[in-house]
Amino acid sequence: MTLAPWDYLLVPFNQHQFPDLFWPIVVASAVLLVAQVVLYNVRSRALRRFEPLVTMQEWLLWTGFSTFGLLLIMCLFQWYFLFVLVTIVIGVSCYVWVRFRHWPPEIAGYNQQLRRARFFSQARYKHPEATIRTRRRRRRR
Repeated sequence: MTLAPWDYLLVPFNQHQFPDLFWPIVVASAVLLVAQVVLYNVRSRALRRFEPLVTMQEWLLWTGFSTFGLLLIMCLFQWYFLFVLVTIVIGVSCYVWVRFRHWPPEIAGYNQQLRRARFFSQARYKHPEATIRTRRRRRRR
């Protein structure tokens, strides 16, 4: 380190200026981008019947895609380290917000709706003869 820490914020982010950070960020961004796409495909197929969970996976896909894709583009075109740092902070905080703050109330409401539907379905067929059709009598004239 030859500069003060705050002076590195306005230095282009490349492998010569940041030899310890450049390749780990590039590799981690590429791996996490691919992992996010694979995870979305696997989880959305497994949860296709549960609409809120699929929608949450879609939010996570686009958050991860934009964050990690932007990081790869910033590394390729050597943006200032300030932009790389801000992108990492905003992207990860948005990812955490989507997963742990925004969707849990939606998922809890959906689970309550499923419980209610399951209860009424069980109550309908609680009596043993509820599934047996009764024979209607014909009226005689």
